[in-house]
Amino acid sequence: MSKTVIFGATGYIGQAVARQLVAEGRSIHLVGRDTPALSELAAELRASHSLLELEDPDTILQAVNEASTDGALAGLVWAIGSILLKPLARLSVSDFQDTYHTNVIGAALAAQAAQQPLKAGKGSMVFFSSVAATQGFTNHAAISAAKAAVEGLSKALAAELAPDIRVNVIAPSLSQSKMAEPLLMNEAMKKGLAQMHPLGRLGQPSDFAGLVSLLLDPEKSGWMTGAVIAVDGGRGALAVNGRGR
Repeated sequence: MSKTVIFGATGYIGQAVARQLVAEGRSIHLVGRDTPALSELAAELRASHSLLELEDPDTILQAVNEASTDGALAGLVWAIGSILLKPLARLSVSDFQDTYHTNVIGAALAAQAAQQPLKAGKGSMVFFSSVAATQGFTNHAAISAAKAAVEGLSKALAAELAPDIRVNVIAPSLSQSKMAEPLLMNEAMKKGLAQMHPLGRLGQPSDFAGLVSLLLDPEKSGWMTGAVIAVDGGRGALAVNGRGR
């Protein structure tokens, strides 16, 4: 059985996706940057795994090669990202470069490395963007620009790689994740952020895992490619209590 390679497998969303796919009987390959957490999750799920160093692009190719031992891949999930919140006046060149590298270049290199095995396996790619790619939020210049680039990348790849490989994007709003932990430590702030969403709560990893599974499944989403799907508690499209976003 061809595997789905999950980059960012030790994050909350990556872990949820990995557990969902294993529960469905799918074969996975875990890729992450946290060695102890990666080894522990791999042991729990009895999955193969690779250590990733974003500063070394060769580790992306190595991970794909280790995942596609039969020459094919069923899917690729890029669940690696960052949250850099700074006003424009405080952003440096390296802030923009690091944010773009983590969110966009890493995803592009993974797609490049996986192109042939995904073609062989008639597989699918799933990337993660953000509601901030299309909605204007203060202090989001670096991350909004990078996530908008993820959406542009995905559409270009969906066109270029069709009909053999499908490429879709999930665009969350603020969710429970390792990246968001500094923003959610204060309970009053956490409650206030949750109430900015029409559904009245923050996202949970399980909110995304089922959709990733669907997007990877050619029987359930075989006519979907180039889509950006909002999973954001309504924040991107709806006003909150009529007050606007």
